[in-house]
Amino acid sequence: MTHVVSQFSSSYVFYWKDYFKDQPLLYPPGFDGRVVLYPSNQNLKDYLSWRQADCHINNLYNTVFWMLVQRSGLTPVQAQNRLQGTLAGDKNEILFSEFNINYNNEPLLYRKGTVLIWQKVNEVTTKRIQFPKETEEKEVEVTRTRNKVVPLHCDIIGDQFWEEYPEILADDS
Repeated sequence: MTHVVSQFSSSYVFYWKDYFKDQPLLYPPGFDGRVVLYPSNQNLKDYLSWRQADCHINNLYNTVFWMLVQRSGLTPVQAQNRLQGTLAGDKNEILFSEFNINYNNEPLLYRKGTVLIWQKVNEVTTKRIQFPKETEEKEVEVTRTRNKVVPLHCDIIGDQFWEEYPEILADDS
């Protein structure tokens, strides 16, 4: 895990200007990584469900916070004070009544986060090859099955995700 975090950190800095051309990196970033072994698939599902619920809670708060700052003109301290002690229903009501935003219609990317899974994907490429006893090359389509990391924006708390991707919890030993 230390290698992964180190590689991610250095890549983050190295490629910063490719994505944020006019925005300087103001300070060196720090990232955390950990490896955790869960005793059962149910413990793992519970942990990942908690992480997704936490993503939702944080995004709902941040969505309302920045609406209050950017559209209502509150200072960050005023927005924080306004949201102190509010529940999800209160935040949804602020979004809807003051900004005409139904949080349930916001993209899943924000409400659920991103889940990265390994998935078998067929890749079709065209190769130029020369067959024996032929003088000219020919183009041939080649299909390969590869494992790729695929980003998903979906609910992982319910059973549908786990039924759709049973290989995630498969015991391959």
